[in-house]
Order: sequence, then C-alpha cells, then structure tokens
Amino acid sequence: MITRSLIVGTGSYLPERVVTNAELAAKVDTSDEWIIERTGIRQRHMAAEGEWTSDLATKAAQKALDAAGIAGTDVDLIVLATATPDRTFPSTAATVQANLGCFGGPAFDVQAVCSGFVYALSVADNFIKAGQAKTALVIGAETFSRILDWEDRGTCVLFGDGAGAVVLQAAPGDGSSADSGILTTHLHADGRHRELLYVDGGPSSTQTTGLLRMHGREVFRHAVVNLASVVEEALEATGLQPGDIDWLVPHQANRRIIEGTARKLGMALEKVVMTVDRHANTSAASIPLALAEAVSDGRVQKGQLVLLEAMGGGFTWGSALVRM
Repeated sequence: MITRSLIVGTGSYLPERVVTNAELAAKVDTSDEWIIERTGIRQRHMAAEGEWTSDLATKAAQKALDAAGIAGTDVDLIVLATATPDRTFPSTAATVQANLGCFGGPAFDVQAVCSGFVYALSVADNFIKAGQAKTALVIGAETFSRILDWEDRGTCVLFGDGAGAVVLQAAPGDGSSADSGILTTHLHADGRHRELLYVDGGPSSTQTTGLLRMHGREVFRHAVVNLASVVEEALEATGLQPGDIDWLVPHQANRRIIEGTARKLGMALEKVVMTVDRHANTSAASIPLALAEAVSDGRVQKGQLVLLEAMGGGFTWGSALVRM
C-alpha cells in the first residue's frame, strides 16, 4: 500500500467586475474581433479596488473546504501559487491561513507564474506522501490586472483576476494507475528563456512592482512543444494512453494552444475544459478555476481521469495526472 493525495473538494472565486473586449477596445487600440481571433478571449474579471489576492484566495479556499465538508481547523498545510502576492512578505498563504483559522501548520507561497498551481499541487502531494500532512489546501490566486501595462494591447487584453482551490486528503492506494488521487506530477523549468515573459521590476532590481512584458510568438512556440512533451511524460509514467484520459484541464492562456494540445492527444474538444473565453488568462488560478467549474457543473465526476497541464514564465511547465 502507498499513500495517495485525493482531491476531496474544489472551489473558485471570480471578482464581480466583468470587463468585455468592447470595453477594452474603447481604451486601447484593439477590437473584439482581433482579441477573439488570436486568443479566444471574450471577457475577463477584475478585482475591485481594495480587493487583494488573499481575499480572492480565501473565498475560493472556503468554497473548497465547504465542498469537502471539513473545517479550516482540519487543514495542516497551505500551498498557495501566485505571481501577484499581497506583499513582498509575509506570504499570501499566511494571510489566508489567518483568515481561515487553520493555525500552526506550514503555509507558504509558490511562484512559478502560470505553472504555479501544478507546482503547488506537486509540493502538497509530496508533503502528504511523506507523511508530513494529512489535509492540504492548494490554491492558485492572482490579481494580474495590477501588473499590466494598459497601453500595451499585446498583453493587457490577455489576463484576468481570480482564484481556485482544491482540498487534498491522504488516502491509501495500491500504487496502480487505477488508484484515486494524484497519480503522477512532472515539473520543469528553463531559465534561459526568462526574458521572453517577465515583469520588469522587483524589490532587488528596481524597488518597484514592475509591469508584465511578453514576446508572444516565442512564448507560443515554446508552449506547444513543452506542453506536448510533459503530457507524454505523464502518460509514460503511468502506462496510460491518451484515450484513457476523460478530461483535459489545461492552463487557460490561449484557445489555439489548448486546441493544439488536444489535437496532439487525439482528444475531442468536448473533453477539454475551456474557460479562457470568460476568464482570460488568470495565471496560477486558471487550472483550479476551470477544474472547479467542471466539477460543479457535473462534467468531471468521481473515478474519472483528469490531466492538468500548464506553462508559464521562467519558463516553467508541468503536468499532473489525477483520478478524481
């Protein structure tokens, strides 16, 4: 017998304010047609003034706890993925811990940009497998609207704010791919490409927050290659085939990238959870937001095999294969 990390609850939160492409087109040299054609995005949510990343994260986490039927005091680990923390320190996870009343266990942030949730999920899974935690909250939360250059039409139309969360609990498994829970995770990074997607500020370099900068074509090219390889890695590690996957829940960056990944897997788009049209790119929050939506509306069901994959600045990329 081995220990597996089961997803026993999912939750999400989107800020109330919805910003359409038409609203952006009134401020930036762009159009609804241009944005949809290149990205598939139609709208995004934006945090209200005074609404912090920790606020979004806390609301998503509470919904996940409610779905799992457990209290915050039952949580003994919080791993929060974000590239837009409340403050340089303390961690946003520490604030969420205080908000939820689950004191004492470790709480920390993981920064891998859009791959952050997969990174955080892997970290929490390893804590559980090592016997250092029994119940973990894994959260992806972002307020990317705070680091966008609103005069750069190539980037400001791409991103939105939101948060998603899952509750993991330790459970026994037999070590086969038929187990429930996280079956395998695979993480990668290549810092040689750090200048292709970055924020031009930081405490050590400029003593400012900075704004997002991206070389879109190069990012797109690397994404197609890296995501395909990390998906193959997950399948090879478990002896499974693309046809065994019930649902693909990808990072929601660009509809064309998502469709390209589905084609490589031979998956019909009906088996791909897609929220990019309504959420835009919410970085570390995009996968848990999409997963929570698909669980809530009944598409993703107990026993089904779900593949999570993402790529982000760094470059970082990763995958997780989970049986619900």
